[in-house]
Amino acid sequence: MIVEQRDYHVHTGRLSELVRLYATEGIAIQQEVLGGFLGAFTTDVGALSTYTSLWGYESYAEREQRRAVLQARGDWQAFLEKIQPLIHVQQNRILVPTSFSPIA
Repeated sequence: MIVEQRDYHVHTGRLSELVRLYATEGIAIQQEVLGGFLGAFTTDVGALSTYTSLWGYESYAEREQRRAVLQARGDWQAFLEKIQPLIHVQQNRILVPTSFSPIA
């Protein structure tokens, strides 16, 4: 199993708009295609104005296949057009659970 951490640092004052768009449009599309939704978070301490989502996959190959399907969807592309102007910096990480992790 792998976990993808996707961080979106948005322009100051725009975080609530990004969260609203995900809640009302984006997350349903992602859950349908990606599966493995572990959670979505905003930052309270540290790098503020950040939206983080965690997605679990059985393998890199599964992640690649599911993300390709997502990128090919017209409704996802329309959603991206709405959120891209809000995002200042994006950072993705792949996390590998330890053998003693509850999600390993």
